Amino acid sequence: MLELSLDELKKYLRIDGSEDDDILTLLVEGAKEYLANAGVPESNSNLYKLAVMLYCALHYENRDPAVRIDRFNFALESIILQLKDYSAPDGTTSG
Repeated sequence: MLELSLDELKKYLRIDGSEDDDILTLLVEGAKEYLANAGVPESNSNLYKLAVMLYCALHYENRDPAVRIDRFNFALESIILQLKDYSAPDGTTSG
């Protein structure tokens, strides 16, 4: 469902070349799993795409375990809260 090309992600991350294409592909798949585990259904919305790109940026640019990533994590968590499916298993919503 998500239409995000590697070229689009590389432009967002300001990456030239193809040396890290395998890593970026892994990060995109990891982002989709992360969002699914957070209760966010996969979609092609701009907000979902931004969440995937933020996740990829967070993990690509901060590979040093000593780096604090709270600022990016806060942005990602904000988007997740907006995208999260709060429906009950039977399809109804509470509230």
